[in-house]
Amino acid sequence: MRINFYIISSASLLITLGLAIFLSPNWYVLFAIILALTILGYYDVFQTRHTIMRNYPVLGRLRYLLEDLRPKMYQYFIESDIDGRPFNRVDRSTVYQRAKGVRDTIPFGTQLDLYAEGYEWICHSIAPRPFESLDHDPRFLIGNKACKHPYSASILNIAAMSFGAISANAVEALNAGAKIGNFAHNTGEGGLSDYHLKHGGDLIWQIGTAYFGCRDEEGKFNPNLFAEKAKHPNVKMIELKISQGAKPGHGGILPAEKNSEEIARIRHITPHTRVNSPPYHSAFDTPLEMVQFIQKLRDLSGGKPVGFKLCIGYKSEFISICQAMIDLDIYPDYIAVDGGEGGTGAAPPEFSNYVGAPLIDGLDFVHNILNGLDIRKHIKLIASGKITSAFHVARVIALGADGCYQARAMKMALGCIQALLCNTNKCPTGITTQDPRLTIGLVVEDKKIRVANYHEKTIKNFVELLGATGLDEPKNLTRSHIYRRVSLNAMITYEELFPSITPGAMLNGVIPEKYKSDFAHANKNRWGIHPIAI
Repeated sequence: MRINFYIISSASLLITLGLAIFLSPNWYVLFAIILALTILGYYDVFQTRHTIMRNYPVLGRLRYLLEDLRPKMYQYFIESDIDGRPFNRVDRSTVYQRAKGVRDTIPFGTQLDLYAEGYEWICHSIAPRPFESLDHDPRFLIGNKACKHPYSASILNIAAMSFGAISANAVEALNAGAKIGNFAHNTGEGGLSDYHLKHGGDLIWQIGTAYFGCRDEEGKFNPNLFAEKAKHPNVKMIELKISQGAKPGHGGILPAEKNSEEIARIRHITPHTRVNSPPYHSAFDTPLEMVQFIQKLRDLSGGKPVGFKLCIGYKSEFISICQAMIDLDIYPDYIAVDGGEGGTGAAPPEFSNYVGAPLIDGLDFVHNILNGLDIRKHIKLIASGKITSAFHVARVIALGADGCYQARAMKMALGCIQALLCNTNKCPTGITTQDPRLTIGLVVEDKKIRVANYHEKTIKNFVELLGATGLDEPKNLTRSHIYRRVSLNAMITYEELFPSITPGAMLNGVIPEKYKSDFAHANKNRWGIHPIAI
């Protein structure tokens, strides 16, 4: 191909130059175009990074153009309404429609294959409860015996997304929407920014391994700085991030070029320097120390609810934390269980695809262990991981959650089109970018209404689902209400698939066979790394 390029480009240049000189000056336009392509082609030949371009000058560039266009063409012209990943068009459209306040019904029946393995549904009653008789704003109270300021939370809240990972306009719109709809907004681990505080929405301040916003010059936890910020009236709860579904066990890097003066001020770091978020916490080193640190956060905050978020990995380690709670008689006010399918930001594919228990499995395990050890009564559970619809909310509540977090669904309420450019700073909707040329397109006054609308409509549909089951309170949803098809002619309930544990059943040493190995390796004095299957 290179020989052909040399011949064709040279001949074309000579011919167009001759035509321009001897026939008409208008041919200089074509000559200039061919000259530019020729120069580009010679650059392709002499560069050494791309083999295709080197072997196929100019034409080889089409490969990279098509590669860039492929996801967009696939999404708009090829995939069906139920095939898209990570969210299909049906789920995305539902979010968009509810956020915009337009019709969200579907005609002509479901497009889902009801006889496919894995299809799930919720039972309904012949005697459903009328919507008017139900609580239209279901909430749950977070705060145990050690908490001085319990928080009444909506069953649906905004999951952790840091300023920096998302734009200032996105943060403002989310918080303003939370204010309108009376639900909570998790700050993410990037610190408590001015944009989180501007509109007065309820905040859950998340503290990560880098202790952004409450750290000293060495990156260690700074109790005085934490206490000062934690007592802000907008901060309703504190969340200690142990791990996240997108990349459990993985730290992060804030590149120097992204560490602006503003970001540095908010995170209490030196601007224009590279800052590492380690994969582990330096404030504690054992399960016992972690539980003591939770109590320390609660005391420093003036008694506000404190919880922790994690994606389940080694089950023995979670059991170790529970044993430490019992030993110290200290309990977090809540635990947020993040699924391996979660994540709004960028992560290595090995972590996104292959690390961490999925939400349903993790939630089942956490609820069972807390129940079996008879400490569930002290702790509320929040579920997070690919929750977009009222059915998803009902499913996790039936499994044991008290409420939910949503991240990507809330981004879609802001206008996210699943362009899959979150890690490039080129998000076309101005959400996951700091480029002012793109963020200007996200108008806070418009998007805050969409966030509030989406929350309101999803809660309304959840309440209608609850009424259809014949129940009047979310806490009465059980695993027996959810069915899953396991083959063409067989279906089982979640209770059969994920058997419940009677409260206190494990206190007398009666450990189900599937948990025996995990309990055997649990040790409240250290973190264990054992080859135990999830």
